Amino acid sequence: MKEGIKMQRLLQQFARFVLVGGTATVIDFAVLALLHYGFNVHYLTATGLAFVISTIYNYWASMRFVFDSPYGKDEKGKELLIFLVLSVLGLLLTEGLMRLLVEYASLNVIVSKVLVTCVVMLFNFITRKQFLDSGSPKYAKVIETTQDIEGAKLSHED
Repeated sequence: MKEGIKMQRLLQQFARFVLVGGTATVIDFAVLALLHYGFNVHYLTATGLAFVISTIYNYWASMRFVFDSPYGKDEKGKELLIFLVLSVLGLLLTEGLMRLLVEYASLNVIVSKVLVTCVVMLFNFITRKQFLDSGSPKYAKVIETTQDIEGAKLSHED
């Protein structure tokens, strides 16, 4: 039963992640298309600029609607830094895969972006869950240890 509840919560969280990520992706694609096709900006430069704009939105929405941050208000700088580092890793993965698919596989820029987005989405969820969510196994172990210590204190007081 306990595992079923955990899985249900994980799936609900993933659904919120997909919704937030979906809106960020729409922003990303729109900016990419506008810059590349509308203003003839090179696809790698346009991809980078689109990434920056969509990442700003994604940080705000992810930390508000998807992840339960383990960081307090005084640690928001640390939280943002971790989010940005993970996002830059996602960008490097995106840029590398885009180059591979566009230049070496000769795929269309938008088709390539769709394929790359699927891969990078999984990377983003796994890494953000691990480093930015108090419900991740990393933080759950700390919570369990704290509860064990508090439980031991209460049993000694009885």
